[in-house]
Amino acid sequence: MDNLDRQILSALLDNCRESDRSIGSRLGISGGAVRARRQKMEDSGVIRQYAVRVEPPLLGFGVLYVVVTGEDTRRILEQCSLIGKPYLVVPCVGGITVCGVVVDSMEMQQKIDLARSLMKDVRILTIFEAQKPGRDPIRLTKTDLEVLQRLAASPRQRTDAIASDTGLSPKTVARCRDKMQSSPDVQFTLVYDPKTLDGYIPYVVLAWTKKDSPAEILPRLGQKFSQYYMQAPFLAKSQIVLFMYAKTIFEMDEVTKMVRSVDVIGAADLFIPKQISMYNQWLYDAIDEYKKSPKLHLT
Repeated sequence: MDNLDRQILSALLDNCRESDRSIGSRLGISGGAVRARRQKMEDSGVIRQYAVRVEPPLLGFGVLYVVVTGEDTRRILEQCSLIGKPYLVVPCVGGITVCGVVVDSMEMQQKIDLARSLMKDVRILTIFEAQKPGRDPIRLTKTDLEVLQRLAASPRQRTDAIASDTGLSPKTVARCRDKMQSSPDVQFTLVYDPKTLDGYIPYVVLAWTKKDSPAEILPRLGQKFSQYYMQAPFLAKSQIVLFMYAKTIFEMDEVTKMVRSVDVIGAADLFIPKQISMYNQWLYDAIDEYKKSPKLHLT
């Protein structure tokens, strides 16, 4: 991979529905050149799949992030399923796996206690709750859910194809699509294979903040570290999750130290993913349940 490949991959991680022409315009190359490079990354296995990441609180669920020892994905999935529905599983270098688990509306502390008591086959290093949106979420209708269900199955699907499948008008589908694309709670992204990024090391810095509002810190971190971002960071309660890349392990170590030295950062841990798996069964199940509801809007 070269720097253009990396920039195209980063653009698709932030919005996999962005057109080749739009990405090329920003990078100073043609849409055809972007398409060729994207196709190369698909064929070589760098891009494993396009995906929609929906923040579970948008549909009324909570999220626990559980960091455990071990890399047996099958066993870890079984353990996570004892407390909720798997959302994300990322085995990392060093024998550690990070899991995202979608849980119901039970008190979060009860879920954390339940996880500690039930997950006996793995050693839990830490558990933390994802931050609920500090903003008003978009109000989803049953029509929105119908479109979201199609996009979750095929995130780059064309508007006219969705309209044909659902019987909705192209204008209605476009309105639903734009509504979701404008929301930070719905991200059109992709899953890549970290082991195939020759020349680059993707890594994650999980930073604990000293303030109650980590969202206020994001612009400041962006000014200092955006040139190292692999994709846009996200918040998880008092944590900021920074997706970054480096050309060498020494650069990675140095940047992590720089994050730790920021005065509003209390601590920062480094994770190097070996594999990334996203699971959307929880989303399909939630959509099916909400579509049975007599309500016009989700609350």
